[in-house]
Amino acid sequence: MIKRARKRESSVAVIDIGSNSVRLVVYRSLARSLVTVFNEKALCGLGREVQSTGLLAPDAVAKALTALRRFRALIRVMKVGQVHAIATAACRDAKNGAEFIGNAERICGVEIEILTGQREAKLSALGVISGVHKPDGLVGDLGGGSLELIGVHGNRVGTGITLPLGSLALQDESQKSLKRAARIVQSALTGSVPLKAGRDRNFYAVGGTWRALARLHIMQSGYQLKVMHGYTIPAADALAFARRLRRLVAAGTLADIETIAEARRPLLVYAALVLEHIILVAKPKAIVFSTYGVREGLLYAMLPAPERAKDGLICAAQTLNELLSRSARHAEELIGWTDRFVRVAKLRETEEDRRLRHAACLMSDVGWRVHPDHRGEQTLNLITNGNFGDVNHQGRAFMALSVFYRYAGFSEQNEPPASVRALVTPAMDERARLLGAAFRVAHLISAAMPGVLPATHFASKGRKLTLVFEHRLVDLVADRVGSRFKQLAKLAGRSGSIVRR
Repeated sequence: MIKRARKRESSVAVIDIGSNSVRLVVYRSLARSLVTVFNEKALCGLGREVQSTGLLAPDAVAKALTALRRFRALIRVMKVGQVHAIATAACRDAKNGAEFIGNAERICGVEIEILTGQREAKLSALGVISGVHKPDGLVGDLGGGSLELIGVHGNRVGTGITLPLGSLALQDESQKSLKRAARIVQSALTGSVPLKAGRDRNFYAVGGTWRALARLHIMQSGYQLKVMHGYTIPAADALAFARRLRRLVAAGTLADIETIAEARRPLLVYAALVLEHIILVAKPKAIVFSTYGVREGLLYAMLPAPERAKDGLICAAQTLNELLSRSARHAEELIGWTDRFVRVAKLRETEEDRRLRHAACLMSDVGWRVHPDHRGEQTLNLITNGNFGDVNHQGRAFMALSVFYRYAGFSEQNEPPASVRALVTPAMDERARLLGAAFRVAHLISAAMPGVLPATHFASKGRKLTLVFEHRLVDLVADRVGSRFKQLAKLAGRSGSIVRR
């Protein structure tokens, strides 16, 4: 019997013509959890002179059109199924913006949507919603030409505003005077309605230059993860950092500046200036950096409502499970198996604990192809640095530790890196050990094959936990299975035994 080949998903691309950069991002498909297969940008500086001349600079236009020709050629080579194109502040504000867009459309072969300020703000907010679990606060998207501000709460979006405070626009308008730039920013932000709603909530920082600030902060603070998305700084620390960065840039003594693209370096001080004044006016509790923004919001808005309602972390874990595990169905069965264990063992779980456990179940077999001596460390690295959203850094560390313990066990010689354990509380580390022990039992019993775990169940009497095997599986019982289950029960504060029926 010949099996039909699975229908190939249609890839989707976004061409993003920003005031500073022109970018092409290609995703595997339009999905709740986007998988990036290609990402390239050209720092063209289209908005470099719009405030002072009202025009896109000729050299920037030439550079942008050259980049777009390459992007169109790449789209053909990659056989991309859908192409969407957007343009932001520089193109909507410049007198020759329409002429440039006409030339760009002829090159790209698609219609380019020139986003209004309000639509850009809304798409930025939707991008944050797609990549942050239950966000609550204020989104600020800082581009080269403008700053968009808009409130978010769960999946609800407020009314956004746009201000001409992009890094390039501010540099141009102030004629490179930081004192003049500070006055411009203060005047624009004082009395801002969205900022008034930011007090004691998160401020979600979106945009390439703010990401550059986050990269510098990570480098200089020695933070454990180099993951930008979800990186969080208390507002007071962010304010001190922004002020210090401005002083060091002015003095030419900023360390690690070489890690930032050369074209972005002059803009850092303006991004820091805007962030400083936002913190002073809005008084947020923390700054959360988001790599999800307008492009992701554009695609998220195209999804049917049931898809948008899905948990992005679980969708990302399901994708990794399908791509890397020996049996995708086994991982789904493992979720039900650990659900039963938690219920019978009367373990306490919050809603967030439960979703992290389910995601870890889906990723529990992703390291099977790696050499046995390195599975723990390799999967730890894969999960902590995974290109997915809807989870904070603490949650990443918990999932990674759970799967690490599944592979490495609990000997003193195989302890996980202290840098990763430092990201979680002692209680979370204990839960990760417990879940890792459950994975060690489940995968030993089933060899990661489907249909086995549903034929076992748990029983509890007093302080004793029992793992019961159906009669057809009795030959799977062995001393090693028994010892691992006893270890699991001990971590749950119980004694444990195996029963055959």
